[in-house]
Amino acid sequence: MATLLAIGTGKGLFLAHSDDGRTSWRVSGPHHPMTAVYAVAIDKRRSTPRLLAGATSSHFGPSLVVSDDLGQTWREPERAPVAFPGDTGASLERVWQIAPGPASQPDRVYVGTQPSALFVSDDGGVTYELVRGLWDHPHRPQWGAGYGGQAVHTVLPHPTTTDEVLVAMSAGGVYRTTDGGVTWQPSNTGIKAPFLPDPWPEFGQCVHKVARDAVDPQRLYAQNHHGVYRSDDGGVTWSSIADGLPSDFGFPMVAHPRRTGVIWNFPLTADVERFPVDRRCRVFRSVDAGASWQPLSTGLPEEPFYPSVLRDAMCTDDADPVGVYFGTRSGEVYASRDEGESWTRVAAHLPDVLCVRAAEV
Repeated sequence: MATLLAIGTGKGLFLAHSDDGRTSWRVSGPHHPMTAVYAVAIDKRRSTPRLLAGATSSHFGPSLVVSDDLGQTWREPERAPVAFPGDTGASLERVWQIAPGPASQPDRVYVGTQPSALFVSDDGGVTYELVRGLWDHPHRPQWGAGYGGQAVHTVLPHPTTTDEVLVAMSAGGVYRTTDGGVTWQPSNTGIKAPFLPDPWPEFGQCVHKVARDAVDPQRLYAQNHHGVYRSDDGGVTWSSIADGLPSDFGFPMVAHPRRTGVIWNFPLTADVERFPVDRRCRVFRSVDAGASWQPLSTGLPEEPFYPSVLRDAMCTDDADPVGVYFGTRSGEVYASRDEGESWTRVAAHLPDVLCVRAAEV
C-alpha cells in the first residue's frame, strides 16, 4: 500500500505520497493556497478514504473542504458547512480539529472550533450541527484564551461507547460527556494550572493536547501548559508523568495506534522560551505509559535547533511498523518508519507547519 501524509501549513495544504515503504516521498501542493490549514483528517471508515481539511482564508473566512480522491479534487458546500446558529451571537473563526467518530458510526465526524465549541456531522463531514450541551455549559463565560486563541483543539470519541466523547481546550481544560453531548463534566482533577491564583481549579487549565491509548480507552495522556499527565480512569483523575522528560512544557502528545503505553512527545524549554531543550531536535518516546522516557534523534539535525512543534504537528500512521511524523514552524517535515528509532526529512522550506496526519491508503 501507499502512505499519504497530509501537511497543513499557514499557506495551504501539502500532500506527500510514498509508494516504497516510506523510503522516499513526492510532495504536491499547495492545495487551497494562502489559507491556514490548522486541521486535517484522513477518514478510512468507508471503502474510499475521505480527506477533510479546515482551511481559513484571510479574505473568504473559514471553511471545511472534502476530497474523495486523495486530494486530486475538492468540494465545498454552497452554504458554510460549519456555522454557529444566529441565537449564539458567535461566528466561526477557525476549525482546529477534525475527528472521525467510532467505526460503528461511519458517517459521524466531530469538529472542534474557535471560539470553543463542538460540532457534529452525521453525513460524513459535509454538514454540521452545534453540540448545544457544551456551548450552553455554565462554565463557558469563564473559559479563557490561550496564546493561539480560545479553541477546542482535542476531540476524542470513545472507540466503542458512542455516547462518550472527551474534548480539551485552551484555556478551559478537559470536559467529558457520557450521554451523547447533552451534559458535560469538567475532568481536570490532578492537573495543575500554575498561572492561575488557585493552581488546582475545577476548570481553566490550558491543555495543549490529549491522546487516547489504543488498547485501554480509559487511559489518556495529556500535554499541558507546564505539565505532562496520564489518566487511567477516562479523565476523572490525572497524575504527572513528566519525570524523565527534560521539560514539562510542549505541545504535541501522540499515542501508538495499536500498542498500549507507547507515546511520543516533543518538549520545549518553557512557555517563555519556546525552543527545544538544549537547542536539540529530539523526540521523546515512552514505552511504559510515561514511567520513563527515551530521547530519539538519529537522523535529525545535530546543529543548534530552534523551531517548535505545534500540538497537531506530530502524528503516526497505521502501518506496521508504525511511522511517526512531525513538522516544524520553520517548514521542515520529518518521518520515521521505525517508530522513532531513525528519521529522514520529507520536506523543507514549507510554510509554518500547523498540523500533520498520515495513513496507508
